[in-house]
Parts: sequence; structure tokens; C-alpha cells
Amino acid sequence: MNNRTFALIAVFMVQLLYGLTFTFAKGIIAEGLIKPFGFILVRIIGATALFWLLSLFTKNEKIDRKDFKTFFFASIFGIALNMLTFFKGLEYTTPINASVIMITAPIIVLLLSAIFLSEKLTTIKVCGIIIGFSGALILSLYSSSGTAIGSNVPLGNFLVFINAASYSVYIIIVKKLTDKYHPFSFIKWLFLFGLILVLPFGYNELTQIELYQFTYYDFFAVAFVTIGATFGTYLLNPIGLRHLKASTVTAFIYLQPVIAAIFALVMGMDTIDTAKVVGAALIFSGVYLVTKKKKVATKDSL
Repeated sequence: MNNRTFALIAVFMVQLLYGLTFTFAKGIIAEGLIKPFGFILVRIIGATALFWLLSLFTKNEKIDRKDFKTFFFASIFGIALNMLTFFKGLEYTTPINASVIMITAPIIVLLLSAIFLSEKLTTIKVCGIIIGFSGALILSLYSSSGTAIGSNVPLGNFLVFINAASYSVYIIIVKKLTDKYHPFSFIKWLFLFGLILVLPFGYNELTQIELYQFTYYDFFAVAFVTIGATFGTYLLNPIGLRHLKASTVTAFIYLQPVIAAIFALVMGMDTIDTAKVVGAALIFSGVYLVTKKKKVATKDSL
């Protein structure tokens, strides 16, 4: 198996794990067993321990002191802000809404590139941005709310959108790191910094967890989110970025709502309504226009 094939499998597994996580995490939070910030702290403590344990059995490169500043900023956007807004948003919205909002990431990457990297915005891409954000707005304003699976959909969708923006920034930052270091060399530092950042937010909620209320399924769900959707995804994503373009890795995010919707419906954690269908269609259309490559004219076509 060549490096590219392995990288493609790695980023597919990332989206599969994330797609299942929407339902597992929503179930635990909805039952009130763990509050969002407490759940995040559990994730980060577990993943940090696993990454540092892994580092004992792998050869690590020497890290330039100046790069620790980059590690810190990557941990802000990729771990602290990313997880805090996602889990808090998931508390208020539904698994399908959250997964669809997440695919606005390629649109956000384009906007950030235009603002900070002076990349040109074409008319088609501007139309894609408008259409994509229109879909997100429809999901936020017109999806069913006030139910057990979505108590404040507009607020939840907004927080998940902030999560998508944060994830987009993280992808750009971590791409630079993977060009210089192997993921095994720096991912443990990202989580250590993330643990320090999240600890003040999640400590009180962590102390409120009462394990005697957990069923075997609840323990499995927490373990899946911690080991699979945290340790696994943050390990596999940099490996994918090491051998693929950031745009290619980001494109795999389109799989999330499909996987999340199927699993959420099977588990009875969400429902389909007109707003979800229309909003999702607009977001997919917008992302398609934003990521569509301009055809290069050839002599035959002139």
C-alpha cells in the first residue's frame, strides 16, 4: 500500500469516526450524564495520556523551540475552541444539523484564504459562499427545535459553525506542521496545551460526574468518543495531511452528514424535516461551487 492510498484511508476513517460521534456524544449529553465541558475534559485527558504513552514507543524528532508557539495556537483552534463550541453546540442542536453545518468548513477556508492570503475570489466562488451560508441560515432558523434532541437549534447551529471555522484554521496551521514534523512528534504537545486550556472550563463539570449512573452502553459511548473520535482522528488526520493537500483532506468532510444522518436515524436520535433537506442541499451546492476547479483552456478548445 503506497503512502497516498494509506492517507486516503486515514482521512476516510476520520470522517467515519466523526460521523458516528455526533450520535454517541449527543446521547450522553442529552441524558445529563456528563455536561459538555466535562465531557471535553474527559476526552482530552484520555487522549493526552494515550498520545504521551504512544510517544514512549516511537522515535520523536527534535522540536525547534520557536515552533512551540505554533503548537499553542494550533491547540487553541484545533482542540480548545474547536471542542468547547462543538460539544456545547451539540447540547442545543441535533446530530444531523451539526454534521451538515460542519461541511461549511471548505467555504470558511476559502474566505480565510481570501482575507489572509490574498487569494482571488471568483464570481462562482462568491455565489457558492452565498448559497452555502443561506443553507446554514435555513437550518438555523427553520429546523424543528424545542424537542428532546434539539432544545435551542439556532444557538446550537451557531456554536457548531464557530467550531467549523476553528477547525478550518486548525487544518491550515497543522498542515504547516506536518510538512516539517511527523505527527507522532508534535500531536502530544497539541493535546498537552489543549488540556491546560480546557481544564478551567471543564473541571467543575468533571467533578459532577456520577459513574454509578452509567450503563455499559454509556461507558462504551464515552470510550468511543475518547479513543476513536479523539485519539484516533487527531492521529489519523495529520497522517493524511502529510501526504495529501489540505483541500483534499477537507473535501472528505462531505461524508460526515451522510454517515451522521444514517446513524442518527437508525439510533432514533434525530429526524428528517424539510428545512434539513433544503438547507443541506444548499450547503452541498455552495461547497461544490467553492471547491470547483476552473477549467484550463487548451488549444483544442480555442
